[in-house]
Parts: sequence; structure tokens; C-alpha cells
Amino acid sequence: MLTDIQIRKAKPQGKPYKLADSHQLFILVNTNGSKLWRFDYSFDGKRKTLALGSYPIASLSDARTRRDEARQLLAQGVDPAAQRKAARAAKDEQAANSFEVIAREWFEKQAPSWADTTLIHARKRLESDLLPDLGKKPITAITTRELLETLNKIVQRGATDTASRARSDLTRIFRHAILTGRAEYNPASQLVGALPTVPVKHRATIVEPKDVGDLLRAIDSYQGLPYVQAAFRLAPLVFLRPIELAQAEWSEFDLDVGEWRIPGERMKMNSRHIVPLSTQAVVILRELYLFTGNQKYLFPHARNKGQHMSRETIRAALVRIGYGPNSSTPMTAHGFRGMASTLLHEQGWPSDMIERQLAHAERNKVKAAYNHAEHLPERRRMMQAWADYLERLKNGAVVVISFRQKTAS
Repeated sequence: MLTDIQIRKAKPQGKPYKLADSHQLFILVNTNGSKLWRFDYSFDGKRKTLALGSYPIASLSDARTRRDEARQLLAQGVDPAAQRKAARAAKDEQAANSFEVIAREWFEKQAPSWADTTLIHARKRLESDLLPDLGKKPITAITTRELLETLNKIVQRGATDTASRARSDLTRIFRHAILTGRAEYNPASQLVGALPTVPVKHRATIVEPKDVGDLLRAIDSYQGLPYVQAAFRLAPLVFLRPIELAQAEWSEFDLDVGEWRIPGERMKMNSRHIVPLSTQAVVILRELYLFTGNQKYLFPHARNKGQHMSRETIRAALVRIGYGPNSSTPMTAHGFRGMASTLLHEQGWPSDMIERQLAHAERNKVKAAYNHAEHLPERRRMMQAWADYLERLKNGAVVVISFRQKTAS
């Protein structure tokens, strides 16, 4: 049997040689001086050799323990080399199906469609909040309770909004795992209502008709790139979320019919959304087509070729015309939605119709059924009446009459 001193003193020679221990264990001394543990055995009538590590990382005692484990497998009729290969394959498969691998796949798939700020915040949530707890775990082994514990850590530091967004990320990551055949169940779907309610942020908007007219005239006076001018003028007419407007693609538009059909994957609520286009909106879009009609996006990024403009572009344009956060009448890009909602409600248009056009989620089942039916003719009348109303305000008219239309019962 070998001793540790013998192994340490073994010097390389002109060719590899073996130093035998017991029960077919030996150490192979290579010409470069490396010393490798090996175990010879027979299985199904075939001679095989199993690698047991390198000396001195694997000591003599370690090598004997590993040899004895291999001998026990042989006594049970198991080939130790095949068992090791299967264990490695299982480990590789587990790593390939880890939360981290799948989460990063999902992130890379979504990243091209996100604005810069969205990308930054989403990456931070993934790297700082989700991967430390969940990254190494197999996607199928993660439970709803583990997800809740991870999210509660975010809540406990006072970042309720971040926790809510992280919950949405988790739902989408597990959905990606299901669609790619690596999971069958979405534990994040059980987390609805499990987190504290995020305080509502009231974004600055303008609802006084005279002030709205002033704003619209200021928008018309904006000097900038043609497609930014177009986006700025279009924003009050379609009152979409800033990112939904920024990501607009020409393939989604039918200007002859006067419709913009936005696919569900681009909408916050993951549901297809139809925007009836007023004649004023169509005029803006036809003019814009001369500039960007040969591109994918209506509003391309000024520097990054092939990308859409940032969701922050309209906000920056508002600041340039004097409607920044410190102005006497502050306004945000998101504020066009609040403006439309407030004034349309005041003028008598049905709440269900307005909410549908705002693409809000509908929890009430009766209202949801109403919304699902689209009611495009009524919404088309509302959107045209809204555009006409804005045009009159911009022209300085004092509009005091309601323009509510009768809707089908």
C-alpha cells in the first residue's frame, strides 16, 4: 500500500508510470509532474478506469474513500462511471432549468422593446431582488411561499412599488418557462393581492379648458425632429401610456380605416387594444409617413438605429415648452390620459367606454363583458368628438356644451 511520503517523493520520468495502492487503486505520475488517482475495475466483462481526482487536492485518504464508494456501487450492480455520467447530466439539466437561466432568457427577449429607464429598473430588480434568493434553484422546485418571502424582503425595506413590479416580473418569467416547456405551473399567479397596495401616484395633468387650449397651442409651436413633433401632437388625441406611444409600429396601423391595433404583448394589461383614429390623428400620421414610413417604428430613436424613441421623449418636450414639474401648470406625458379621462367623464361619456379606451383592467365582470365587445362604433364617435373638442379649445373657443352621444343599449 502507498504512503503519503511515497507519493510526495514520486518524480516524473520519461514516460507516465503507476504507483499501486490496494484494491485496484493507483496513482498515475505523468511526465509533466501531475499525479492523478485512478481506479481499475471490471463491469459486464469490460475493463474500465475511473478518475478519482488529482493529488494533492485529493489526498490518499480521499482517493481510498472514493474507491470504496465505487466498489459499493459495483457490489450493487451499478457501473460507477455510468452513474457519475448520469449525475453530471442531471446537474447540467438542473443548471439549464434554473430560475437564473430562464429569467435571463426572458429578460433578453423583452429588453429590445423596453425604453432605457424600463430596462435599467428591470435589470436592477432581477439582479438585486430576485436572483440572490431564487437564481440557483430549479424553476420547477420554486414554491409560491418562496416567492412571497423574496417579495416581502423588498416590501420590508419600504419599496412596495418595486415589490409589485417584481411580482409582475415573476409572473412573466414563469410564463416564459411554461411556454418553453420547462415548467407546467406558475406559482407567481397565486400572489395576486398578497402584497400591500401600492399608493396611487397622481401625475400632473391639466383639465381646465382654457389651460388645455394654451397647452395645445404650445405643443403646435414645438420645434424639434419631425417625428417627435408628430408624437407630441398625437399624444393628446390617443391618450396612450408613453411607452405604448413610443413603441408604435407602422404595421399596426390602417389609416384608410382609421384604426390602430396594438398587440397584447405591448400593452400593460397584455390584451389587444384598438385605438379609433380621429381625422385629425390620421392627418398627423399621413404627414409622418413621409418621414418614417419606410421604417419599423413611427418614432425612431434619434441615436440608436433600429430602436424606437424613449418613453421620456414627450416628457422632455413638455419641459422644453415650459410645462416642467416646476412650472405654474405642470404636465406629464402620462397626464394626457388623466386629461382625457376627467374631461370625457365631465362631458357625459359612459365610464365603461372611457375606461376601455384607456385600456384599464376591469375587475367587474359585467363591465368586463361590455368592454370585451369593443363597442368600436361608439368609441369611434367619442374619439372624433374628443379630437374636435381639443381643436376648438386650441383655436380659442369657449366650449361649455356637452358632446355626449347616445349609445346603443
